[in-house]
Amino acid sequence: MPDFFDVVHSQRACRDFSADEVDDSVLEQVLHAATFAPSAENKQPWVFVVVREEATRARIAALTRQVWEGGARVYEETHLDARILADVDKGTAEGFARAPVVVVVCGDAEHAFERTLPSSVFPATQNLLLAATALGLGSALTTLATAMAKELSTTLDLPDHVKPMAVVFLGWPAKKLGPPRRISYREKTHLDRHGQPFWRS
Repeated sequence: MPDFFDVVHSQRACRDFSADEVDDSVLEQVLHAATFAPSAENKQPWVFVVVREEATRARIAALTRQVWEGGARVYEETHLDARILADVDKGTAEGFARAPVVVVVCGDAEHAFERTLPSSVFPATQNLLLAATALGLGSALTTLATAMAKELSTTLDLPDHVKPMAVVFLGWPAKKLGPPRRISYREKTHLDRHGQPFWRS
């Protein structure tokens, strides 16, 4: 098992997957790690829908592509680096549909205030992503399909109180992933008040 900081420093989006299946035992490790995230009042309101069925995976990939092509891409053209934009284009067009597993991460509004669900659900999602990386899996977190929450909920038979909040495409990477590109924390950290650098050389 890799060192924790090696995992943190190498976790990145994978948008192209091999055809190899992911064993249940591997998925169980990933999901188990997800449930050790912090949550408001320890309510643990996360719900994970693991999708293996081909038709349902294809439907979720299609919803993702529909939102991307229906306006999200035009918006991101002015925000994303050209290489990332091309990678997302390829992922939404074909890569996501090849992922052998899709995990739809939901929040249960019966177990927490609905407005606090993100503060509980997204730490669990991050744990899931880190665990996947530690085990050699590729993963891609997207919220595109959640823009069509009604259609996504219908596809998964979600009750009204279970809200889809994130979609994670999972599988073995089709090719080795390079290191993620990150802006140094020195450019993002302030001391005591905004504008005063935390890092003093």
